[in-house]
Order: sequence, then C-alpha cells, then structure tokens
Amino acid sequence: MSKSTYPLKLPASVKKAAAELAASDGVSLNQFIAAAVAEKVGCLRTAREFLGARAGTVKPKDMLKYLRRAPKVPPSAEDQL
Repeated sequence: MSKSTYPLKLPASVKKAAAELAASDGVSLNQFIAAAVAEKVGCLRTAREFLGARAGTVKPKDMLKYLRRAPKVPPSAEDQL
C-alpha cells in the first residue's frame, strides 16, 4: 500500500476527542483518522453511485412538476427557525 503524508490541522477539541476515541479502540491517532477518512470516502462514493443509479437520466429541473403539486402550507412549528 502506498502511503503519503498530509499535515492536518484540527481544532484542539476535535483532536482531543479523536485521541480519546483512538485510545479506547486501542489504535494510534493516525490509524483512527485514516480509518475515519476512509469510511467517509466510502460512504460518499456509495451514496453518489446509489443515487446516481436511482436518478438515471433525470435532471433537477424534472422535479419541478412534482414540486408544483406539493400543497402550499406553512411549515410546522418544529420546522421553523
């Protein structure tokens, strides 16, 4: 496996939390961060491929006909800012 280095700057609180989780898993902080990045990459690629396959050739503008049929109601209380 080819490896490369990348200087990573994290907020101190995130680094501390990651270090604590890595220690509780019995791995180095480097291994923990590498695994977390690999997991995120896998999730995003899988989502893109899955959603791309589901969408087929549909374009965003094709959704307008469905959005126009949606009821015109104000947002519920829990959806308001």
